[in-house]
Amino acid sequence: MFLKELVTQGWQSLMRNRLRSLLTMLGIVWGLASVVLLLAFGQGLGGSVSMAFNNVGHEVIVMWPGQTSLQAGGQRAGKNIQYEYADVQAIRDEVPLVKAVSAEIDRDFAYKVGSRVVSLSTRGVEMPYGQMRRLDLEDGRYFTDNDFSEHRRVVILGNHAARRVFQGAPSVGESVSIGGLDFEVIGTLRNKIQDSMYNGPDNEQAFVPFHLMRDLKDLKNPDEIVFQPASANMNKTALAAVREVVARRHHFDPKDEKATPNWDTVEGAEMMNAFSYGLQAVLGLIGMITLGVGGVGVMNIMLVSVTERTREIGLRKALGARRRHILIQFLLEALVLTFMGGIVGMGVAILLTWIIPPMPLYGELYKTVNHEGDIFLRASTSVMMISFSILSVVGIVSGFFPALKASRMDPVEALRYE
Repeated sequence: MFLKELVTQGWQSLMRNRLRSLLTMLGIVWGLASVVLLLAFGQGLGGSVSMAFNNVGHEVIVMWPGQTSLQAGGQRAGKNIQYEYADVQAIRDEVPLVKAVSAEIDRDFAYKVGSRVVSLSTRGVEMPYGQMRRLDLEDGRYFTDNDFSEHRRVVILGNHAARRVFQGAPSVGESVSIGGLDFEVIGTLRNKIQDSMYNGPDNEQAFVPFHLMRDLKDLKNPDEIVFQPASANMNKTALAAVREVVARRHHFDPKDEKATPNWDTVEGAEMMNAFSYGLQAVLGLIGMITLGVGGVGVMNIMLVSVTERTREIGLRKALGARRRHILIQFLLEALVLTFMGGIVGMGVAILLTWIIPPMPLYGELYKTVNHEGDIFLRASTSVMMISFSILSVVGIVSGFFPALKASRMDPVEALRYE
């Protein structure tokens, strides 16, 4: 009941100076709207960048052959490592921590349709590769087991690669000459926004069955080994187990990381998440400074209010009001002023996030129907909670010092104030 009376008195006091209160609230409205919009922008930008990075694959690790830097098994350091297809089979059979694994070969081929010839980087891959590397199709189908067992001449084209080869015409079901042999295009990838890659973006690539690639180029050994740990938090353990198998087969120290350099996208994703959180923290700090300016306005108005109501404070104390009563009263007045402005500010910010269209982050070549990769401003629950927390801090700080000044007034001196 006491708290309700104080809030009512605080509201009535603010309404006696409506214009002054309204102008003070405008600073809070603008400040909180800035906080929400900046946090929403940071969240949208971080989400788009993380999405583009993670499009390289779903928690995959890519391992290349390197050169030994440690002596092992009586062999000198500096030995060149060359993977064998049997290494992939051994990983598949002996490492239960690996959920999926694929050999990979990468070579350039001339693609001929009619009189037009286009050079494309072509990857020979195995069945699990598409799921691991997020080869999502826009048209057609992915490879089947029969494509591999029967050595069918089939190819999947990246989105931009298909445009280059067929000049924008439909490509699925069409025939294309690769290295002098006729292939059927069975699928095209969706337009893929990709910030992280090796050997070029998937949009510009073509994909054929691994064993068929070996026949075309008379190749036996994979250039890379791509695998996926059973879970993201087992990435380092799985990598160590894979390196142990390969080291045993090629007679080098499994601790020799230079013998098998790798790219762990799980660690990369963690770094991107840290970047996203850091960006939101910086933008939130900028917004907090803007909101702090509005808080200074609230503090200034409350100090003026304390001065104007000095005799009222003295009278209340003379009638028995304690220091904490005065402190709470003026603090609540500041909080009422702050939160009223905050409610309006949140409403304005939410309205603006729906009015402002998606902001393109990537070029025209990556435009999609659903604006994938664009920056969307959305006032999510987390953004609103952070904004409310910042508003609470600003309101308490802005109201505390004027309220403390009022509570410390001497009642005799206050009653004498003219």
